Amino acid sequence: MYDSILVPTDGSAGTSRVLTHALELGERFDATLHGLYVIESHDHGLDPGRAARRVREALEARGERAVERIATRGANAGLETRTAMREGTPHEEIVDYVEANDIDLIVMGTHGRSGVDRVLLGSVTERVVRLAPVPVLTVDLAAEEPAVEGETAARTVAADALAGEGHDDAEVTDVYHEAGTWVVKAADGTAEYNVHIDAATGDAVVATLPE
Repeated sequence: MYDSILVPTDGSAGTSRVLTHALELGERFDATLHGLYVIESHDHGLDPGRAARRVREALEARGERAVERIATRGANAGLETRTAMREGTPHEEIVDYVEANDIDLIVMGTHGRSGVDRVLLGSVTERVVRLAPVPVLTVDLAAEEPAVEGETAARTVAADALAGEGHDDAEVTDVYHEAGTWVVKAADGTAEYNVHIDAATGDAVVATLPE
């Protein structure tokens, strides 16, 4: 029924939950798993120069880590996996990728990171649903409660969030729960971090602690 499944990713922790749905379908139908990260084309409000290059480099690095995690989980599940990074308008690039690669199903979340990014990805998903020539399975991240039920799950989400920010070597030093939020403390050789995880949605925010 589904020979190829696409997971568009924004690199957020919520993508892990979307990917779980895609992997279950991929294993059931022995489908090829595709991961796609789109760098949105705009000037980021910056003048051309070093600052703009740094933003671009950070986005590229985030995208590389995001698709690598999809490739790793797909391979671990025994699926053929392909990944790509593109630049442009997210929903247009997703639809173009679908048409160019004979995708049979798209699996994506109804929101990504917190704040403005959550609204933007929701908008992207809405446009993809309207324009895609194939079925779109939307994973309502906010409705799947609780997303993070215990310390083990909190550690996993924190590790994924830290890796997404380039802190792959950070080790968890403490985990505690307060007021619907998991706080995971971690450190590597250069800094200490607090990862705040919304227990209901799984959204994670990494804060680097001052020295």
